[in-house]
Amino acid sequence: RIGAGAYVGARVLLETGVVVGARVKIGERTSVGPNTTLLNCEVGKRCVLHAGVSVGADGFGFYVHEGRMHKKAQLLRVILGNCVEVGAGSCIDRGSWRDTRVGDSSKLDNMVQIGHNALVGHNCMLCAHAALAGSASLGDDCVMGGKSAVADHVSIVGGVRLAARCGVTTSITTPGDYGGMPAQPIGKWRRQVAIIRRLGSKNLDRKVGGDSSDDAQQSRVLRGVLCAFVLGVLSATAAVVRHT
Repeated sequence: RIGAGAYVGARVLLETGVVVGARVKIGERTSVGPNTTLLNCEVGKRCVLHAGVSVGADGFGFYVHEGRMHKKAQLLRVILGNCVEVGAGSCIDRGSWRDTRVGDSSKLDNMVQIGHNALVGHNCMLCAHAALAGSASLGDDCVMGGKSAVADHVSIVGGVRLAARCGVTTSITTPGDYGGMPAQPIGKWRRQVAIIRRLGSKNLDRKVGGDSSDDAQQSRVLRGVLCAFVLGVLSATAAVVRHT
């Protein structure tokens, strides 16, 4: 189904069950997979949208007033650049105060969520189950590993790679590799993981073969590091909850 005022460019492929909303624009040589819905959006040239993609649905915006939940107006669009690929089942929501944008040549895997007002730069890769919250921005040449997430209103500079299941709660201003929750430089995160594993190993050794004074001292140090790590995660999570 093609809505009133929609524009479909030359050599565009629309497969079975595609819905093209009113005033939607689709650039030439774009392929749109079965059961995909395009609303309130512009799609560039030579894009590939796989099955079940949703582009231009309302963003998740609500507020509480006098004890009742109210919906924020979602009236803007989604702009997809040229040569963008969107995997099956992914969703890109329309903007409320600015258009949601995905830059040229960026690639989204299956089941990726792009929130309203979010900006994705050029040549980015977002792996399966990655999520970019509302009003977040991702610079050029970035990579989001599987199930990684970026909190709302957070900005990430270009050239950043996020490890799988990484959680970004504050803006990143230095290019590089990051991991963990909350996100931190990958080397620091790996050292913390190694310390936690050593703590587990020390506890097991103590249960099996007893505990020397040196082992006890090391265990106390490791427990302190673990407590600091857990407190850091809890404080970052609390900050996100307060922000939202």
